[in-house]
Amino acid sequence: MKSNAEPMKSSAPAPAVSVVVPVYKGGATLPALVSQLNKVFDQNGITGEITLVNDASPDDSWECIRKIVAETPNVRAVNLMRNYGQHNALLCGIRLAAGEIIVTMDDDLQHSPTEVLTLLAELDKGYDVVYGTPRAEQHGLWRDLASRLTKMALSSAMGAETARNVSAFRAFRTRLRDAFAAYEGPFVSIDVLLTWGTTRFTSVSVPHHPRRHGESNYTLRKLIVHALNMMTGFTVLPLQIASLMGFGLTAFGLLVLAYVLGRYFVSGASVPGFPFLASLIAIFSGAQMFALGIIGEYIARIHFRTMDRPPYAVREYICEQPQADLIRTQRV
Repeated sequence: MKSNAEPMKSSAPAPAVSVVVPVYKGGATLPALVSQLNKVFDQNGITGEITLVNDASPDDSWECIRKIVAETPNVRAVNLMRNYGQHNALLCGIRLAAGEIIVTMDDDLQHSPTEVLTLLAELDKGYDVVYGTPRAEQHGLWRDLASRLTKMALSSAMGAETARNVSAFRAFRTRLRDAFAAYEGPFVSIDVLLTWGTTRFTSVSVPHHPRRHGESNYTLRKLIVHALNMMTGFTVLPLQIASLMGFGLTAFGLLVLAYVLGRYFVSGASVPGFPFLASLIAIFSGAQMFALGIIGEYIARIHFRTMDRPPYAVREYICEQPQADLIRTQRV
């Protein structure tokens, strides 16, 4: 096995299923995850591969991954230069996948490997993307609220009702990645990118187990930032909201003007009081700053795209890659 910065080609037959797992502080659960996945493959006659993408985890996850790859023939590994985020790491693994079907899942065993069969069975019904929606999520109140906010943002960005059922546990046909093969932006949402290739989405209910080790790496702040990135990076909804707000406040200002003029012509007196004027000025000023902030977010996205920042950069591969010619060279 060779470890270097470029994947190698292999003459082995292409697998049927490629499982992509982004890794961040997940070294403690990886051996069990890989073992259970391979058990599912063997018991059901599935030719499968597993790609572990280390998102610059600060613990010993990479050393654990190196050991797993050395002991398990169908596992490949990628070590990213720095922490880019879950979806960026997934994009890296998806571009390396050689199977006809790609399955993505977390590294914490909250997604049961046996439920991969459930996703594959639903995919056989003619869908292109299947989500494993948790029956009951094992999170706190604030995390659940943040997850709902993220799904609302996804619903806007994806333009599909299925967005409310998305999860990190998903299966989709590999050919869908052709729709976003040229995507190079620093802000990545795999779920939005999948909508560029298909509208055949569905979801199935699956168990969601408690974490065996550690805590979730998605904090309330990270989820809110992710939701805002999706709304400003993949949809014009915030701009439409700003436009509607501007229209509404303009109509409100006209009504106030009509009231002031009407009072003057009817009673001969103007509307008294500094608080009244100060309130109007505060309302309109706040609306203007809100609209400018939204426009600024979109300008920032354009700025980052002109900087040509890649979605990820690879430090090291430990794998043999049968489709290396499909992988874009990432700048380091």
